[in-house]
Amino acid sequence: MTNPSRRHFLGMAATVPLATTGALALGAGTAHAADSAYAMVYFTESNTMLEANYNLHLAVSTDGLRWTPLNQNAPVATPTLGAKGLRDPFLLRKQDGTFVVLATDLSGTDWTRNSVYIHVWDSTDLRTFTGYRLLKLHDMTTTHSWAPEAYWDASRGQYGILYSSVNSSGHNVIMVSYTTDFRTTTNPQVFFDPGYDVIDGNLTLGVNGVNYLYYKKDQTLVGARSTTLNPGSFTPFSTGVAHGGTEAPTVVKSLTGNTWFLWGDTYTPNGVFYAWQSSDLASGTWTAVDQKLYTQPLNSKHCGIHPITSTEYTNLIAKWGAPAWNRLKSYNYPARYVRHSGFAGRIDEYPFDPFPDSQWKLVPGLADSSAVSFQSVNYPARYLRHYNYALRLDENDGTSTFAGDATFHRTAGLADSAWSSFRSYNNPTRYIRHANYALRIDPVSTATERQDATFQVGY
Repeated sequence: MTNPSRRHFLGMAATVPLATTGALALGAGTAHAADSAYAMVYFTESNTMLEANYNLHLAVSTDGLRWTPLNQNAPVATPTLGAKGLRDPFLLRKQDGTFVVLATDLSGTDWTRNSVYIHVWDSTDLRTFTGYRLLKLHDMTTTHSWAPEAYWDASRGQYGILYSSVNSSGHNVIMVSYTTDFRTTTNPQVFFDPGYDVIDGNLTLGVNGVNYLYYKKDQTLVGARSTTLNPGSFTPFSTGVAHGGTEAPTVVKSLTGNTWFLWGDTYTPNGVFYAWQSSDLASGTWTAVDQKLYTQPLNSKHCGIHPITSTEYTNLIAKWGAPAWNRLKSYNYPARYVRHSGFAGRIDEYPFDPFPDSQWKLVPGLADSSAVSFQSVNYPARYLRHYNYALRLDENDGTSTFAGDATFHRTAGLADSAWSSFRSYNNPTRYIRHANYALRIDPVSTATERQDATFQVGY
């Protein structure tokens, strides 16, 4: 298989009262009444593997769509056992209200490596990670334990751990092993085998009495359902969705409405998250979400998402810090970000390497501290400035001309006031815009030009 191990987010609710949102059992993504934000765990890769980092990363979001990577997008925990690297991390709030993190025991892309273990951490608050260990799932030493996820099976009084392994027929199936403490497991068995290759099982439990299992089949995300959690009880039913080759389904419910989101990750190393939405899981149909509405953490791969409280969100920002840099997304080409290439300013489709070309520090304007200048992260002596109306990355020569050329007034977005536009300091009738993907400053009057001159400042 090609890059077959991609995880998803399934979550477990704590024992505090549950929100009455139709999720009648404790399961993937189930929120309790106090939840008002989300946490995401992931690892990182990029086009040329410049950002290949097989450690635990963490991001937060208030809406589950736009994400803030923590700790400057650097790891928050590092596996030191087994392969000494992880893929496919998963986050679960246990019955006692604390968290557990699970992950595939695999560093890099050696798909031939087999491990009967997964990585495990405990955490009370996602600010510290303790009790790090390997957990054995089965004795099948000729196959793997990919993409672990967990759920609470109330009828058994145990947690089930789902993972992908090869069965006796030679294709991947979704397995389950049971545990009470995430230190020992029992009774490994096939949980879902439709007769063909499937990986990346993601459960959502107890929605109007039905449990939903999403998984990867033929680079497409497909769903099955059952009214029980018995192994072998799930039946495929949904219409498949994909954007290119897609894996790692992650189903998460909005905390403010009756919308469900299905996330998927392209299976190449330069993975991109795509999202679909539905107001009715029972329908099995999904509609693509406009890419303007969501932004993944930089270089993130195969994520796990879980609801958290506003206090947990605030404490995580305080502990790990938001990035000291930003990325700027194009309004009318939301797959593209502002970057420099050959020191020329432009918008290019994410992902690309060197990825720091798209990271900017928005500093007080060199000519006016109430405005902004764009300082390059990977060339910190250089700033984005206009020259003959074209934007390029030049070294600050200390002159007033350079300072004026590199200073811009940030305004409400010309096409969307929730976004931003940037008016030139010394050519105040002109705004930064893209034209044929190149950045320049131009007068703006038409609807298309207003869209060209509108950007989202995020991460």
